[in-house]
Amino acid sequence: MNLMYRRQGFPEEGELVLCKVTNITPHSTFVHLEEYDKQGLIHISEISPGRIRNIYEFVKEGKVVVCKVLRVNKEKGYIDLSLRRVTQIQKRSKLEEIKEEQNSEKIIELLAKKKNVDFKQFYHEIADKILKNYNYVFECFDDVVNNKVKLEDLGIKKEIADELTEIIIARRKPKNVEIKGLLKLTSYEPNGVEIVKEALRRGISKVKNINIKYAGSGGYLVVLSGKNFKEIEKDLEIFLAEVQNFMKEKKGLFSFERKDS
Repeated sequence: MNLMYRRQGFPEEGELVLCKVTNITPHSTFVHLEEYDKQGLIHISEISPGRIRNIYEFVKEGKVVVCKVLRVNKEKGYIDLSLRRVTQIQKRSKLEEIKEEQNSEKIIELLAKKKNVDFKQFYHEIADKILKNYNYVFECFDDVVNNKVKLEDLGIKKEIADELTEIIIARRKPKNVEIKGLLKLTSYEPNGVEIVKEALRRGISKVKNINIKYAGSGGYLVVLSGKNFKEIEKDLEIFLAEVQNFMKEKKGLFSFERKDS
């Protein structure tokens, strides 16, 4: 997976990282952290749930995987990772971020070719300034599209900023992402209907861009939408925590099942 993007230093514990498998032993797998340009290790116990008899059935050299950072020893340079603790939703979200970043790099490459300059050097001239204010280049480009930031204000030369902005607007259209799930609430209290209504009202009051429809049998289809996947993930957590806490306080039942969009 070709990616110019690099982060400085070490990843944080709990962070999701993109890795490429470089070497496999009977009890561990060594990987290259693509974003940090560092090596990490996945112990066999962190490859997959349950007992593993043959590690080679689960990982292959050259395969790109998404891992969770368990421990970091900066002095020794050790990074312990887990493959089994990454959910499918987390994996999809991480890969989507990387895809968006690759698309942003292609935009910079287009301008580099137009100006007949070295892409690698040109990329760093632009990205290094952007990444002082953003985690990813694509996040900045989305703000450009939504007129929230000007590249020139980030220290990029006006001529380059103007040309790059023109390409960004032409190639990155504003788009919405959404998260769906089935929420089930039950109360056996005499005023159970009012308890459920109040739980929903409290949750809705904490977030924006949420749509709830009754799905029958005590179930509600919850849909959150927005421009940024991470932001609506956070909104979902806030909404569910508010609803769950109220239902628990009122001795009601709560469950939530995520649905693929």
